[in-house]
Amino acid sequence: MMRRRSLGPRFRWLWTAYAVSTLGTWLGFGAFPLLAILVLHSGPTAVSVLAAVGPAVGALVAVPLGPWIEFRPKRPVMVLMDVVRFAALMTVPVAYALGWLGFTQLLLVSVIVASADIAFTAASGAFLKALVPPEDLLVANGRFESTTWTATALGPPLGGAAFGLLGPVTTVVANAVSFLLSALGIRAIGGTEPPPARTASRLRASDLAAGWRFLLTHPGLRPLLLNTLLFNGLIMGTEPLLAVLMLGQLGFTPWQYGLAFAVPCLGGLVGSRLTPRLVARFGRHKVLWTSGVLRAFWLLGLAFLPAGPGGLAFVMAIEFGLIFFCSVYNPVLATYRLDQIPADRVARALSAWSVSTRASIAAMTALWGVLAGVMGPRVAIGVAGVLILATPFLLPRRDRTPAQPSRTVPSTG
Repeated sequence: MMRRRSLGPRFRWLWTAYAVSTLGTWLGFGAFPLLAILVLHSGPTAVSVLAAVGPAVGALVAVPLGPWIEFRPKRPVMVLMDVVRFAALMTVPVAYALGWLGFTQLLLVSVIVASADIAFTAASGAFLKALVPPEDLLVANGRFESTTWTATALGPPLGGAAFGLLGPVTTVVANAVSFLLSALGIRAIGGTEPPPARTASRLRASDLAAGWRFLLTHPGLRPLLLNTLLFNGLIMGTEPLLAVLMLGQLGFTPWQYGLAFAVPCLGGLVGSRLTPRLVARFGRHKVLWTSGVLRAFWLLGLAFLPAGPGGLAFVMAIEFGLIFFCSVYNPVLATYRLDQIPADRVARALSAWSVSTRASIAAMTALWGVLAGVMGPRVAIGVAGVLILATPFLLPRRDRTPAQPSRTVPSTG
């Protein structure tokens, strides 16, 4: 069975490091919005600004990081980004203990963490492509996806309980420590990695655009990128509004808020484990297109979220359906993307993809924060739910993969 295939001890260390940092991230799920709402008493517009500015400025800072990563060994970059995220996050509990925590600091930490996230993602994707044979990439990405949803199921309720019992910065500390443990796990991988395509003594302007040039000229990746920008932007842009709606207007407690997103992640675990079988039976493109279409029909239901126990069950059902189809789509997309990007442009292309996605999320979050301030969070979520129904039209109905994807094309950057 594909899902039981051993990928070797070096992959297991990488997988372990990923699992630890992902669990820490989901323990801290919504920590900054919760701090803003419950400690700093911020309103929906401010919470949306917090969620938007970090990804936006972080994406801008990360633009030159793609080529910088491309021409350097990837493991040291991954370790460095873990350490940077640890140090930035630890400033929050220190400031809180001293009574200095403010909205500006949360913004600055969000920017640093967002830019480090993008750099780590680009470096880890390039490292994975070199570490795992092409025929095993779907298995590897499926395991990462399964780990993500397991951590998402466990993290929010534990984080919500820790937030209420041990204080509002507990989950921030847990998240910070998880990055430090991840750095140790990555150092333990050992072995060697292929040398960079070339060594850059200085950054060239053409290097900055090489990733976008490849993505926007590739007939298969271009529509998938556009779909990702709109879909992820609408989903993540409404997340702060859902927090305001549930924690504010509808009176859900932090642990209920965490539980509402934890239980549905069982759908993600099921979907990610089914993905290799679905691809083997129906083919990569059919699974990618079908799951991409079916994940678009769930967000609109959150606009009708009621209060009370029924509301908690309602949001769980909506999120279960959304997460199930996302968990099938994501590893197939990640595998296809790595398969199509030449080895000498992986970091730049993945960095360009992440920067574009973060910028889209930031823009959508800011816009929907304004809409929520004018129309209320419920109506703003409804508008996003209607618009997301258009995202399937951005998916390619036919497989547009080039007949012989280039793997050794010399870098033009």
